Amino acid sequence: MQKEIKELVGKGEMLPLMEEFYTIQGEGFYKGTAAYFIRIGGCDVGCHWCDVKESWDAELHPPTDTIQIANKAAEYSDTIVVTGGEPLMWNMKPLTDALKANGLKTHIETSGAYKLSGEWDWICLSPKKTKLPTQEVHDTAHELKVIIYNKSDFKFAEEQAAKVNDNCMLFMQPEWSKRDEMIPLMVDYVMKNPKWKMSLQTHKYMNIP
Repeated sequence: MQKEIKELVGKGEMLPLMEEFYTIQGEGFYKGTAAYFIRIGGCDVGCHWCDVKESWDAELHPPTDTIQIANKAAEYSDTIVVTGGEPLMWNMKPLTDALKANGLKTHIETSGAYKLSGEWDWICLSPKKTKLPTQEVHDTAHELKVIIYNKSDFKFAEEQAAKVNDNCMLFMQPEWSKRDEMIPLMVDYVMKNPKWKMSLQTHKYMNIP
């Protein structure tokens, strides 16, 4: 990568763009909402069950001008979801500034493992055991979404719920490959612990991105 481009990426004025697409938000509080997704490459959290492992290597995804990304998003929706990869590996302020300049609502899906940057209307924190969230993200998250892969994840979910702010909504979501095994356990758990809500990857049931 050229030195000039590396500097722009370091500032967040260019970002390693993996893909961008207009679809229906399938998960969490905003499920069913039309939204434009911006998937940023780069992640070192390393979840073994990640369904977008091709996002991990930022070098595979072309550095793209942040203003260009924001302007294209504005053509599709007023709700923009920035995801990854792990978007907080990069400075998100230039992107959210550009999105806000277009009058758009900014959502992020993050593991919370990096310093929070950018101006967000909605922060979905999906913590991972391999690289835990910063307290700053715990303090500001609007939504906690814990992926349930096995029974030990219920304990992890409660540990994370104890760290988020009082207004943060609590969701459990089965890991897709384990859904048939874990959903019955999750239903029972949520009925006994109704502070939690169930989240499903409804976009996969609908066969959309």
